[in-house]
Amino acid sequence: MTEPLLRVLHARGERITVGALPWVAPVYRAMAAVAEVIEFPFAHGGLQWSARRAMARQLRGRFQRAIVCPNSLKSALLPFWAGIPERLGYHGEARYGLLTQRLPNPDKHARPPMVAWYGALAGGGVPADAQPRMEVAELACEDAMRAQGLQAQRYFVLVPGAEYGPAKRWPAAHFAALAQQLVAQHQMPVLLLGSGKDADVCAQIASSVNAAHAGTCHDLAGRTSLQDAIALVAKARAMVSNDSGLMHVAAALAVPQVAVFGSSSPLHTPPLSPLAQVVWLKNDAGYQLPLDCAPCFARECPLGHTRCLRDITADMVLARLGV
Repeated sequence: MTEPLLRVLHARGERITVGALPWVAPVYRAMAAVAEVIEFPFAHGGLQWSARRAMARQLRGRFQRAIVCPNSLKSALLPFWAGIPERLGYHGEARYGLLTQRLPNPDKHARPPMVAWYGALAGGGVPADAQPRMEVAELACEDAMRAQGLQAQRYFVLVPGAEYGPAKRWPAAHFAALAQQLVAQHQMPVLLLGSGKDADVCAQIASSVNAAHAGTCHDLAGRTSLQDAIALVAKARAMVSNDSGLMHVAAALAVPQVAVFGSSSPLHTPPLSPLAQVVWLKNDAGYQLPLDCAPCFARECPLGHTRCLRDITADMVLARLGV
């Protein structure tokens, strides 16, 4: 969702270096506006003072301006310690002194679309509905497909995981039902993509699908690099996912997709692509039992029923996919 911001800065003549954690660095390497990617050796959680200070020493004197996209206090420490003269970001977690220019935090009850949120850091010029763009080298796509015995446009991708929590994950049984319908109707294999954390749910889906259609569901959860996963998404016939990172990757690659939303809101983080469809019961005119509890933005359903996801059927998603 930061890509339109970077594109605008690049068009203004900026040379852009992105500092990113290893698990997201390949996404930025697929963005044309980015000249360099520096991988930060930080782990999730904790301030990791020594690692951040060491990286800051390496960066000292290299940059005139830093735009700090995350809202956390720790994300603003590195550019401060590196002595970068201009440091711009949102007020975030009381980042007095760490940033030289702070934008006020928007009201949490009126969350703007994320593209607009990041775009404001450019001082204008980024439309709220700007479509993120990514490019993957053809050779990288061919290598990734060859490794899995696939042909371009001759497979579907399903992404059952969502890092945020179970209130954003469409049930495994629903994914399995959808996969079986896709295999039966199109005689094409289905790929399951995700991290190692998604291994159990993907194994459950693959077992169910392969019991009905042997060898048609390829479980790649935790078995591909992010770079290869992006390349496989780029050449898919279509993709179905939860509200997740690969959802935005598919949108940026202009891959036909359906995104299933539960506790989160497509008004805030939609897949920005004319080829993307969203299923969200909160605003589905054809749904007769509106959910007043959505969006709750919770990691787990506070009411214990997760109807916002359970009530979305495989047939509803297949109809939106239009393949």
